[in-house]
Amino acid sequence: MTTGLYVHIPFCRQKCNYCDFASYPGQEALIPAYLAALEKEASLYSGRAFQTLYIGGGTPSLLSAAQLQTLCDLLARITGPFSALREVTCEANPESLTPQKLTVLKAAGVNRLSMGLQSWHNEELKTLGRIHSREDFLKAYHAARQAGFTNINIDLIAGLPGQTLESFLAGLAGVLSLRPQHISVYGLQIEEGTPFFERGVLCDQLLMRRMLEQTHRRLCAAGFEHYEISNFALPGCRAQHNTHYWQNGEYVGLGAAAASYLNGRRSQNTANIAEYIQKINRGECAVVFEETLEGKAKLGESLMLGLRQLDGFTPSKSMWRAFGKEIDKHIQNGLLAQKNNTIKLTFEGLFLANEVFYSFVAPFEDA
Repeated sequence: MTTGLYVHIPFCRQKCNYCDFASYPGQEALIPAYLAALEKEASLYSGRAFQTLYIGGGTPSLLSAAQLQTLCDLLARITGPFSALREVTCEANPESLTPQKLTVLKAAGVNRLSMGLQSWHNEELKTLGRIHSREDFLKAYHAARQAGFTNINIDLIAGLPGQTLESFLAGLAGVLSLRPQHISVYGLQIEEGTPFFERGVLCDQLLMRRMLEQTHRRLCAAGFEHYEISNFALPGCRAQHNTHYWQNGEYVGLGAAAASYLNGRRSQNTANIAEYIQKINRGECAVVFEETLEGKAKLGESLMLGLRQLDGFTPSKSMWRAFGKEIDKHIQNGLLAQKNNTIKLTFEGLFLANEVFYSFVAPFEDA
């Protein structure tokens, strides 16, 4: 059974204005105890074969070079040499990614970096609450290339407060000029509990759509494959770990707030760092939530995940039986297209994907 491994590093220098992830500034003193707890939790999976590894956060690059070495060493004890894995990704923020850390990651066998740029423009970065500048990013990006990283993703956000179509496209052109292997472009979501939400920030949905439409056209013209709603890759450079998620594959999550999906059961660890450390050190399970989807709910989730992939998805006979009416409705309204038994989002459906996905989430219309 193919299994992915996700490791959550919940530490960050500063919380961004849009971020609702499990990430916490000012907790760096807990990093050594956290890594020790991670090693104990990881040992529970020592007999499992992993194909991909993703180190996310938070900000993994906030760890010192020595701490990154410790992290890679403890993970290699359950995965085997990173060089034997199909893909090993580490997220990084420009202000904390140093040549020394890059050397550690490269030597350990990390073969893919995902760099959080978010905007090309310094004034927009300040609006987001980011603590790096474009100059910081360029320095880190070129250092990564010098260190030998040949597979780099760059994250961008569309629809920022005060952002114009012209500024967004200028930023996209700047990123393209660097010729990364992968670009992820996300429309800004205002999540409850974030500073943007508290300030009442609103998104111009029409302007955001124009940005995302132009992203599709310009990146495809530049040779990128638009293979998932928010993700673009040069041929052969699709994110394998994330694709495994969209194909409803199994994965193990280690660390605070990390989720696992094994044998049809989804579980999630406590998001509280201190509680996670305490539970693991006491030999207790850190899981605070679990569910097992069955029947129509499980089929609907598989459909939803499969439709995120722009190449299309072939539903099983049971999926057609459960959701044939909903699939036909979205074919009729132009959000889905069907060729033989394969269905996929249309170009219009890309921008109204949530409207499609709601059809496959309980409560169901005919329930």
